[in-house]
Amino acid sequence: MDNKFFICLKVVTAYIGAVIGAGFASGQEILQFFILHGNQGLWGVLLATILFAYLGGLVMYLSIRQQTTNYQDFLSFLLAPGLVKIVDKINLIILFGGLIVMMAGSAAVFGEHFGLPPRAGVIFVFVFTSIVIIGGLDGFLTANVLLVPLKLFAVVLITCIAIIKAKGGMLLLPTLMPGGGVGGHWVWASLLYVSYNMLVPLAVLSSLGKSITLRNGVIGGIAGGLLLGVAVSLVTVAGLLYLPALITCQIPLLYLAGYLGSGFYWVLGLLIWLAILTTAIANAHGIASRLAPQGGLYYRLTGIGACLIAMPLASFDFKDLIRFLYPLFGYAGLFLLVCLLAIPIIKFYSNR
Repeated sequence: MDNKFFICLKVVTAYIGAVIGAGFASGQEILQFFILHGNQGLWGVLLATILFAYLGGLVMYLSIRQQTTNYQDFLSFLLAPGLVKIVDKINLIILFGGLIVMMAGSAAVFGEHFGLPPRAGVIFVFVFTSIVIIGGLDGFLTANVLLVPLKLFAVVLITCIAIIKAKGGMLLLPTLMPGGGVGGHWVWASLLYVSYNMLVPLAVLSSLGKSITLRNGVIGGIAGGLLLGVAVSLVTVAGLLYLPALITCQIPLLYLAGYLGSGFYWVLGLLIWLAILTTAIANAHGIASRLAPQGGLYYRLTGIGACLIAMPLASFDFKDLIRFLYPLFGYAGLFLLVCLLAIPIIKFYSNR
């Protein structure tokens, strides 16, 4: 039983680690996609939770049944060969773009929170990501099991205490705040949020097709999706209670952490940085597992090389990167989201 639990934990933490990155752990992407939609954003959170749980279980089920080792193997089941090549290239671009955002997020935390040179944040992410990539798939899974519970705990702790300490908070907000949320409507924002947030988990979870049993994989995928929903809902509620002050913050969760006192502020800042690190690792692993499915030295060189190329591009403003790139990633991922929702059902009934 202990061994089965640990296997499920690997899937859960790999899934959560791929989603809770710079945008999520900073609170910036939740602000853009849910909080700025006011009270209606909570309905968006519910829709996102349902989709995360369903898609997590589905991707693990199909990956294990098809014995996949990277997302191209997975896409070959869903799409025609011509479409696989197109989506494959889009996925690689998005994984690389996500890696840039993670490094920019690390720079923002180092500069805004720790008072250190922002460039040091980029270098730290490069060094730690390279160390994990050198460890291969086992190193990647072990890093998630160790780091992801810490960052999930940080998000839950910050938001719960911020909610308790809120005074005169108003949950009855207009549907859209001035400047509005991404997408213009909570349904569209929720779909975009899930579509781009499934791209990295797809690359990660599809690489486990030969490493996990079917039952453990499906349970882990569903559990990971539900835990993601809990984390998103807590950040959204806390954010609604602290508007409009939150709107101007690059790292909204660090603003909330300030209500815990200076000691907690620094510790939680470090844990939020760990969230950035684990998603940077997930992006690098997704790129390396795709370009070097055989693993070994080429896998390590590919992952480290991707990090080296991303470093100079991480000098752009973190907040601007999220507002521009993440909706773009969402639109790019919508086609894949529709395929994930529809094609397995179509194939099931066709086989019957």
